[in-house]
Amino acid sequence: MKVTPAVIKEEFIGLEAKVAKSRNPSLEGISGTVIDETRNTFTILHEGKRKKIIKDIAVFHFSFPDGTVVEIDGKLLVGRPEDRLKKRVRRLW
Repeated sequence: MKVTPAVIKEEFIGLEAKVAKSRNPSLEGISGTVIDETRNTFTILHEGKRKKIIKDIAVFHFSFPDGTVVEIDGKLLVGRPEDRLKKRVRRLW
């Protein structure tokens, strides 16, 4: 997978995710499969329990099926998943 700024338009449900950093220290290190996404949260299945993570306060590591791991600031992901497809993406680098 080619890593470009357009990666924020990807579908995240079903991917492996890990909370790399968070303003809430108790959320750091939570990892598992993303099972649901709303405008402001991801629901991650962590050790058999559902954990809701607020996108705005966390930095995530997503593992794509081809083995690529991408770090994305949750602030870029805030918004309904279907509206994220329409959003214009500025180059970040």
